[in-house]
Amino acid sequence: MKADIHPKYVDAVIRCACGHEVKTRSTVKEMHVNTCAACHPFFTGQAKYIDTEGRVERFRKRYGARTATAK
Repeated sequence: MKADIHPKYVDAVIRCACGHEVKTRSTVKEMHVNTCAACHPFFTGQAKYIDTEGRVERFRKRYGARTATAK
């Protein structure tokens, strides 16, 4: 590695809008994010999947039940 061309790698804190903090190391001392694993619905189990007409059924309705016979 060449000397004096790389940024400093320091302790960093990532702060979420919900107040959760993660301590890590980075070239940036502080980062602010809108969502994190502590508050995102996918990770907390609060995600709701609303699919009245399934995607597969919608695809089959639109394009029929074609099968691929590539050789």
